[in-house]
Amino acid sequence: MLTEEGGTSHTSIRHEARSLYDGMDRPGALTFVPAGAERQGFYRDVNLSYSALWIDPDIGLPGCERLRNLPILVNKKDAVVATLLSSLRDEMALGHKPDTAYVEHLVALVSLRVANLSREQPRFVRHGCLSRRAIGRVRDYIDAHMNADISLSELAAAAGMAVDSFARRFKATTGLAPYAYVIEERVRRAEALLRETGLSIGVIAFRLGFSSQSHFTTTFRRLRGMTPRAYRVNSSPES
Repeated sequence: MLTEEGGTSHTSIRHEARSLYDGMDRPGALTFVPAGAERQGFYRDVNLSYSALWIDPDIGLPGCERLRNLPILVNKKDAVVATLLSSLRDEMALGHKPDTAYVEHLVALVSLRVANLSREQPRFVRHGCLSRRAIGRVRDYIDAHMNADISLSELAAAAGMAVDSFARRFKATTGLAPYAYVIEERVRRAEALLRETGLSIGVIAFRLGFSSQSHFTTTFRRLRGMTPRAYRVNSSPES
């Protein structure tokens, strides 16, 4: 599975009572679930689109046999796999039926690269994380100061911790550095305002603490792949 656009503010994945991932979903995140494996997912503030490639466990293509012994892989990164899946999605969305040979080569290449992802040591976030109460205080602080220039020291104070320890533990908990998390929250709020209100883009930028409308536009396009104006047009019921 490939997260194409959007994301979550918090994703928790478990398998057989064991934590596999605790962080966020973001564009480009890759997940592999072996045949017959069960996983439990908990998601907060879900607003994403994804593509899924289902591979027959008995298929005889090169590389696919390596998938049988892989564990569940959650939110990995591979630019080649992301490009292949996005290209296949685009072709099918246009009504094109790809050649069998093309799909077979794509599946074989995806399988080989996914198998290589498993060579990384799995990242289990079991220690060094913020408590639920601490992360809740930090989120409440961000909510209340969304239009302000939020500093790292202020977030650390909200969690009741020293700055250096807070930064490491916050990233271990959410998967993002504090600054990146604040920006992601601002962009997520911007999506809601663009969809649900008629506020101008400049007013939205001001309300969410961006230094200027151009800064907001640049940041939104970097994280969402389109400008705020294009997002609003695409999200309107008439589009």
